[in-house]
Amino acid sequence: MKLLTNFLNYIRVQKRYSPRTLSLYEESVKEYYIFIFPEKGMNNDNIDDSEAIEVLTPTNIRGFIAQGLEKGLSSRTMNLKLSALSSYCTFLLKNGVIPSNPVKKVYRPKENKKLPEFYTEKAMSEYLHGRKSDADYTGDFKRNRNHIILLVLYATGMRRAELCSLKLSDFDEKRSIFRVVGKGDKMREIPVPTLISKEIILYLKRIMIEYPDNEGGYFFLTDKGNPIYLSFVNNVVKKELSGVKGFTGKKSPHLLRHSLATHLLNNGADLNSIKEILGHSSLAATQIYTHNSFEQLKKTYLTAHPRAKNGGKNGN
Repeated sequence: MKLLTNFLNYIRVQKRYSPRTLSLYEESVKEYYIFIFPEKGMNNDNIDDSEAIEVLTPTNIRGFIAQGLEKGLSSRTMNLKLSALSSYCTFLLKNGVIPSNPVKKVYRPKENKKLPEFYTEKAMSEYLHGRKSDADYTGDFKRNRNHIILLVLYATGMRRAELCSLKLSDFDEKRSIFRVVGKGDKMREIPVPTLISKEIILYLKRIMIEYPDNEGGYFFLTDKGNPIYLSFVNNVVKKELSGVKGFTGKKSPHLLRHSLATHLLNNGADLNSIKEILGHSSLAATQIYTHNSFEQLKKTYLTAHPRAKNGGKNGN
């Protein structure tokens, strides 16, 4: 199907979407056409462009969403698929292929608001304290590398993909900052606390000894000397946090990002600063972190509430 191929080329070359987003959009559009033409199966090449255009209607799209929800897919998942279809239809509209975007006439499933999970400051402190002995870089380099991966994720709030593409030259030792290329090829600078910066500098000295043939200049390498990848990062985080007090639930790189944002906010950082650190395109994406942990909420309450002061002796 030439229309789909052109669309995917457009979002890859001109829009510069990440590989993960490209995969999601391609999968979503193909799933839509499989829903419409089940007899043609996974091979969308069997669908003519004229057929592909004809079936792009609000009614069909509503049926696609309804089927997904009936299968047990979440509202969030189906809304992501709707966004992919909308982007596809917008592309067709701009190129004069269709007269309007049919997705605009489809109501999006309501999502239950879910506060981001995060690790407590106490848990992170205990992890960092427990790994102090690992800062001796005369020991097991791979173990120390894993520790630095987790440390960088928490200290900077980087996304997994950003961490995987990080280069040695992206760390400015003099200014103690990382230069990170995020979504949309937007570059941002993330400051690093002095103590963490010192650990990073020691790590950099060691990786140059361990992997002198690091031709790509990557910041992190696998045991075999290749650039790290998304699932590798997942496994490192799980391994590092397993058995550490305070980490009994899910262990993922993204929770470290959530944790940094929450801890910054709880300690007085403003939303705009957090937005810049995380590389969000809008403040709306950052506002989800305006929640507080229960302990922070309790502390604020006991400090501010007049009946909680002086043992409740104010008033009657």
